[in-house]
Amino acid sequence: MAHGLKTWAKVGAVLRDLFRRHWRRALLVREWFRLNQESVHLLLAAVVGVLAGLANWIYFLCNQLLQLLLMGETGELLRAASKIDPPWMRVLIPAVGGLAAGFVLHWGLKLLRSPGLTNLLEVVVAGDGRLSLRSGVINAVSSLLSISSGASIGREGLIIQISSTVASKLGQIAKWPPYRLRLLVACGSAAGLAAGCNAPIAGAVFAAQIVLGNFSMNMFAPLVVSSVVAAIFSRGLLGVRQMYQATTTYDFTRLSELPWFILLGILSGVLGALFLKAMRAGQNQMNRWPMPIYVRLGLAGLVVGAIGIYYPQVWGNGYATTNNLLGESSPQIKFLFWLLVAKFVATSITIGAGTVGGVFTPTLFLGASLGSLFGAIIHESDMGPSLPTGAFALVGMGSVLAATTHSPLLAILMIFELSLNYSVMPPLMLA
Repeated sequence: MAHGLKTWAKVGAVLRDLFRRHWRRALLVREWFRLNQESVHLLLAAVVGVLAGLANWIYFLCNQLLQLLLMGETGELLRAASKIDPPWMRVLIPAVGGLAAGFVLHWGLKLLRSPGLTNLLEVVVAGDGRLSLRSGVINAVSSLLSISSGASIGREGLIIQISSTVASKLGQIAKWPPYRLRLLVACGSAAGLAAGCNAPIAGAVFAAQIVLGNFSMNMFAPLVVSSVVAAIFSRGLLGVRQMYQATTTYDFTRLSELPWFILLGILSGVLGALFLKAMRAGQNQMNRWPMPIYVRLGLAGLVVGAIGIYYPQVWGNGYATTNNLLGESSPQIKFLFWLLVAKFVATSITIGAGTVGGVFTPTLFLGASLGSLFGAIIHESDMGPSLPTGAFALVGMGSVLAATTHSPLLAILMIFELSLNYSVMPPLMLA
């Protein structure tokens, strides 16, 4: 019996030794496959990029459906607006769309007991990274109604808002700490801008410089991943094409051409300052009037519709008009001047009334109009270089964007991504 006990003791010792060896190996394997915090953030950023691409695609489908119901035609908004007959329908459609968007904001936010923070900068800088999903959906629906009915505002604000909100909600469900929630919100904003404007590098810089205020690699790397995934998902898998197409190559070979772009930069700074003041003045004036939000948005739509009778180009983002300006060789000075004034007034009133949306694309429209006008005047007076007006339009887009965002780096990178033309960089930097 004693011999049997010794045998079982030896067997137990061998089993314990085998168990310890395999346990150590299992721990080593687990350490090999364990993801550090930076790797987790990169994976989460990729997920946020996919969500932003899906949000952009869903917006595209809903926008085309609403446009079909309101105007009887899908595709580019300018073409659909130009075919609306009789002309008074161009006044009615934006007014009704603004009224509906205002009702969504008024009753939707009223039903929420505590809407919470909806401003990205407040959530990231002063908050804990928590965005309300219900408020985000209400704002997105309101923005969709406004944009689809012709409001002079950009879609990128909608994509940024909903992407950031969904990313924040996922983090809240997982009960992640505030620092990670704030990073997710920034990734959502980067991916939203990348998907909405097809500019992944500019999206990452926008989130790092304006939203986070931090360019450290552990923060910037997830923003880049999120932006690139969103842009690829929107462009490739979902078939969303690039909106701005600068097809003409602009070669700057003489230093004598550059001073004209310094003058264009000064004019862009003046226009950007006036645009910011006009938006603030419109908001202050609207806040003084004792009227609900749906009346404000309806009146703003009425004004945009009235302008659209003569200049339907002011409707929506203005992608088609901006592309035309980039490729135009000899535009009319009178038309460009009044187009600039019309878009300036329409966008200022739309934003001043409280319409939910983005200002990036309207700002690019204003810059393209100013640049084309400047180039056309130079060519008409035989004072300047033989560069096409599209070159001045492209530089005007970047310089006015820099004036309104106070971020020259963001503007330079965005225009480079839109044009893919390295030679435009020296005049753009000067402007």
